Amino acid sequence: MTKTHQPYYAVIFTSKQSKNTIGYNDTAKAMEQLAKQQNGFLGMESARNDIGITVSYWTSLKAIKQWKQHSEHLLAQQKGRTTWYDWYRVKICKVEREYEF
Repeated sequence: MTKTHQPYYAVIFTSKQSKNTIGYNDTAKAMEQLAKQQNGFLGMESARNDIGITVSYWTSLKAIKQWKQHSEHLLAQQKGRTTWYDWYRVKICKVEREYEF
């Protein structure tokens, strides 16, 4: 993620994949590329093991809502619910401060 001024927002998506992941990787890559083109997108970090965690960063709640309602993203969400995930959870957090070593 590029450096940004606080505060900003983090969308934390945790999930457990189902056994049927046909098409998942291609769609995940396409959604990442599409998200990068959206107004207000700041960056993304992701890890997958038994549980997947993807954190995307946004300038505003409005930008997050617009991404959630994007037509291609809506199709991916539907496929996730019906095919790719046993469960998922989304948390939206306001980042007031960050630091790193």
